[in-house]
Amino acid sequence: MSLFLAVYGKGGIGKSTTSANLSAALALKGASVLQIGCDPKHDSTFPLTGYLQDTVIDVLGGVDFHHEEVRIEDVVKTGFAGVGTIEAGGPPAGSGCGGYVVGETVKLVQEFGLYDKYDVILFDVLGDVVCGGFSAPLNYADYALIIATNEFDSIFAANRLCMAVAQKSARYKVKLAGIIANRVDFVHGGGTSLLEQFAELVGTRLISRVPYHDLIRRSRLAGKTLFEMEHAEQEVCTQPYNQLAEYILNSPHAVIPKPINDKEIFDIIGGWK
Repeated sequence: MSLFLAVYGKGGIGKSTTSANLSAALALKGASVLQIGCDPKHDSTFPLTGYLQDTVIDVLGGVDFHHEEVRIEDVVKTGFAGVGTIEAGGPPAGSGCGGYVVGETVKLVQEFGLYDKYDVILFDVLGDVVCGGFSAPLNYADYALIIATNEFDSIFAANRLCMAVAQKSARYKVKLAGIIANRVDFVHGGGTSLLEQFAELVGTRLISRVPYHDLIRRSRLAGKTLFEMEHAEQEVCTQPYNQLAEYILNSPHAVIPKPINDKEIFDIIGGWK
């Protein structure tokens, strides 16, 4: 039976880069991995494949949405280290519901029986959980992972995600495995103090600190994982993902978070230093 991960965080926070490098790290440790990009931008798997692959919605549209005419190889491609990749895609701007597409992708993956063919299935999901479609991966996930930075907007979104996980945990098995601190500026003394205080407040912890490093930006633009980039500080950038992969594969400490009221979080975080 597969281990299901659902990765969430504020839009533009680095979910796809983190997801792709985590998938690569898991695969390099011997796990068979499937990464499912759940964003209309459909570039979640770009670092793994080096190209923008056809989306589920593209493929379905080509057969007038007759699911029975879609083959696994039409939607599942193979990327770095053998990672399987799927992109859900989305409707044209202003013409439909992206969350609905995510829900349909989840159903299609289930119809293909892919949930039993991989050791790890990772859903990389668009931004905040704003509707039932975008929260659909939580119905299947063993663990949710939240990616955040040490700033208010990111923490506010993280708190909303804690609400979603707490709500889903009443009916499903999902728990929060922790928060990944992204873009940590170790060189100039940028810390994670706000994130650490928030994590403690909602009952979880920081499980990784990914550095703010130009190699990560360049790898993304090159359509490569960090493991493929030649650089003197490559190991500095890949180490957090390797450690995170070890944590995920070895029964992580997961909790049902205790989120803060939307109004209260303004007062609480505003008083932190």
